[in-house]
Amino acid sequence: MIKKNFIWIILLSLVFNACSTPVPKAISTTELPYLEMPGNHLKFNEITDYKNYKLVATHYRTDKKELRYVLANSLAFKAFSQNSFPLPEGSKVVKIGWKADKMPSFNVALEATDIQRIEYMIKDSKRFNKNPGGWGYARFVKQNGQYRAWDKGTRACIQCHNIAGNEKDFLFSRFQKLF
Repeated sequence: MIKKNFIWIILLSLVFNACSTPVPKAISTTELPYLEMPGNHLKFNEITDYKNYKLVATHYRTDKKELRYVLANSLAFKAFSQNSFPLPEGSKVVKIGWKADKMPSFNVALEATDIQRIEYMIKDSKRFNKNPGGWGYARFVKQNGQYRAWDKGTRACIQCHNIAGNEKDFLFSRFQKLF
């Protein structure tokens, strides 16, 4: 019971810390490589303006031991903050997955260290009219310091986001309001 409470305290601390501090610098927009998702042709550089996005949520994936920052462009952020679903056309939601390691200076805490993946969703029901909610998905994984498009396509993205359901616009994240 104590261990479980301790884990919750750590996770809540990460969430509150992430919401109260600037989003960590992921990569420079000039460093975005030209990569394209197989099948749907979404490009990594379609999110070059991600630095202007706002933080809407953080998650910790226990299976991947990964801290995830969820950012939204202005259209998506407004809808998230007003709990207005479905999100409007043109919404972009970016998820940056960081490896979480113990902090060297405070070993009972975790910190984001290395980026493992950058994923995004874009609401475009004309381009993605066959996908539930009109969402297009892209995943770019980082291995050995280089990004590459996820070669398995987006079928797994669609299947997973279907779990969240239509009433939540196929999104797992909810706006994490501080006050």
